[in-house]
Amino acid sequence: MRISELHQNRNLVISFELFPPKTPEAEVKLFEHGIPELIRLAPAFFTCTYGAGGSTREKTLEIVTRIRNEWSMEAAAHVTCVGGSRDDIAAYLTEARQNGIVNIVALRGDPPVGDPAFRPHPDGFKHAVELIRYVVSFGGFDVVAAGYPEGHPECSDKYLDWQRCRDKVEAGAMAVFTQLFYDNRDFLEFEDHLRNKLGVKVPIVPGVLPILSTPQIKRFCGLCGAKLPPRVLERLEAYADDHKACRQYGIDLATEMCDELIRHGVPGIHFYTLDRADSVGAILRNLKLAPGSDSSPPRHRHTEKKEGEMQRKRDGEKGQ
Repeated sequence: MRISELHQNRNLVISFELFPPKTPEAEVKLFEHGIPELIRLAPAFFTCTYGAGGSTREKTLEIVTRIRNEWSMEAAAHVTCVGGSRDDIAAYLTEARQNGIVNIVALRGDPPVGDPAFRPHPDGFKHAVELIRYVVSFGGFDVVAAGYPEGHPECSDKYLDWQRCRDKVEAGAMAVFTQLFYDNRDFLEFEDHLRNKLGVKVPIVPGVLPILSTPQIKRFCGLCGAKLPPRVLERLEAYADDHKACRQYGIDLATEMCDELIRHGVPGIHFYTLDRADSVGAILRNLKLAPGSDSSPPRHRHTEKKEGEMQRKRDGEKGQ
């Protein structure tokens, strides 16, 4: 089923991102444990990225095809501008279409490891909007674009970057999935600007990465330009040597964030799973969204207190 149809048919669409394993052993683990455990959490669909510089491109198609064929689950394949000519991308899209894939996540992509600058292929695309326009013209796909609540790290003006996000939608993207963030106010400002100032009407879906360890999340945020709010960083520093406590804090933080976002009315949550089900499963159980959970609205410890604190903080900021 197409992503646009899923969003039309469900009030809240939960989706999971995978990345291709780097070794045969990791691939066996993914298919014997990772994917089956994630499927038990009943996502609407998966997406599968590929490595920086266009590596693992064929593995991405293989994984997406296997998910669709072996589990009858919808899955979307990533495609980027990096390391591919128009002919390369056309061949990739042709194979995807032959395999029955109807959803594509189209991104500019990250440069290869060790190369600090993005260098477009001489016969490729420089910007995501060009790639999206090409995939749409190719025909047969729903296309998802990336959005950056804090602005893209290579753009000094987040409002200019948000205009570029609007341009992706005008080029044919049918949904926007965001980069990770750890302050909901960044997402809410981004969404409000796209909706009310730029006229974007497609689903705008927050991307959530549960924190697993302090060094890992610092590295991820450094790579993608997301910030760690002082209150979050303080807790992470306290748990720097206690991975179990840090993982539990990541679950609690993501639960609070998702709870507020769902109550706000987001059309979905896109979880960056890192191919693991444990943290995502705990979050969905906290939110009463996992299979077998109480179907009452998500509620968790300290929610009322947190909501009151957040509202008072917003009211204080408005008066400044």
